[in-house]
Amino acid sequence: MRLGCINGLRFKHLKLATLAFFMLFLLWKWGKGTYYGSGVLRPDPLFFTDPANSKFVDQHTSTEADFQSADPLPQSVVKVKKQVTGAPPPLTTGYSVDVADENEVPPPEKKECNYRNGKWVFDSLRPLYSGFGCKHWLSERWSCRLTQRTDFAYEKFRWQPEACEMPEFEASLFLRRMQDKTIAYVGDSLGRQMFESMMCMVTGGKQRPDVEDVGAEYGFVLAPAAERPDGLAYRFPSTNTTILYHLSSTLCELEPLDPSDRATSYAMHLDRPAAFLKNNLHRFHALILNTGDHWNEWNLRSNKWEMYLGGAPNSNRDIAVIRNAKNFTIHSVIKWLDAQLPHHPQLKVFYRSLSPRHFFNGDWNTGGRCDGTNPLPKGSGVHRNHSEDAEAESAVRGTRIGLLDVTALSRLREEGHVSRYRIGGTQGVQDCLPWCLPGVPDTWNGILAAKL
Repeated sequence: MRLGCINGLRFKHLKLATLAFFMLFLLWKWGKGTYYGSGVLRPDPLFFTDPANSKFVDQHTSTEADFQSADPLPQSVVKVKKQVTGAPPPLTTGYSVDVADENEVPPPEKKECNYRNGKWVFDSLRPLYSGFGCKHWLSERWSCRLTQRTDFAYEKFRWQPEACEMPEFEASLFLRRMQDKTIAYVGDSLGRQMFESMMCMVTGGKQRPDVEDVGAEYGFVLAPAAERPDGLAYRFPSTNTTILYHLSSTLCELEPLDPSDRATSYAMHLDRPAAFLKNNLHRFHALILNTGDHWNEWNLRSNKWEMYLGGAPNSNRDIAVIRNAKNFTIHSVIKWLDAQLPHHPQLKVFYRSLSPRHFFNGDWNTGGRCDGTNPLPKGSGVHRNHSEDAEAESAVRGTRIGLLDVTALSRLREEGHVSRYRIGGTQGVQDCLPWCLPGVPDTWNGILAAKL
């Protein structure tokens, strides 16, 4: 009897030991992931471990750095995993989480949006306005439709940026976007071309009796013995949008040395911005600057401009070189504007790069010509890493001033100048700096509108 009790007890212990061993075996197999294929013991899919830490992940699985640019679902998986650090460690599955199929071709790298690069394309819907109809806003000397010129293919080209969406200019939409705002063009005669182009674009080249002349508000009055005021300003009452132009060929302050003498010379303060900018900056919402083409010996002599620096005649021989003086002034004005922007948060400033000259076989006063009519004789596309106007690019680098980079794209359009057709021009002298309107400056304004 006693022996039977002992044998029964041993049999119970053996059964318990066997059961314990079997449970341990099941737990071991569970840890190895053998039973996940049955779907019975499947863990919550939101708690995958990071694939980089799993020894079961194959060599094609993306790392955490790759997840930052992967599809949204794998990103959410990684984020949830990081948020539950206080929970028990999740079970490691026996399969990897692939962000993308290994055979999938990665999308091409997105190019930086830069209106500098692109190509000219023929567009039967161009021009945006009529050179005949825009006589109210357009200077006669730039309206080539009013001249003896007979080829107008140059009007039919549109700039197509390489990696940017540049919607077609719509006057009503642009004015609504510029409601209660003032757009100011400050610069030389090419700045005025851009201004007149914009006036033609927003009016559709039509006379608008509702548009108000508000030049007097900005001091644009005809001075004694002057041919024209030093600026123009118009307001569109429907949106309270003002578009103006101020003549400042050098962008620096010009001060008469003897105000009582009409024939006086002028101090050309290279380190001071034009007084118009200092007095009106708070009124602007978009400011477009340009200079460059009037910096030459002939202009300095004929206008009686004398270089000043620090309030005194310039004694620095390096700066006395006209090209250096121009670059010094551009840097000074850009630096001043950059310092002013925090005080005028509503303001966006753009510096427009040089408009190329197309004189062939001479210069403007030595028989240079630009009377070709073949569109795009040197190609239609631009693909550059930097501006062709390196000095302008250098001036705005590291500032909040935008670069309106039009030099390279305009260089391809040598057939678009006024050339020998200028009304009232000098016999034998061709105008290879200003453009026919409609024409290339309309593209400059299209890029400006896209940037705004």
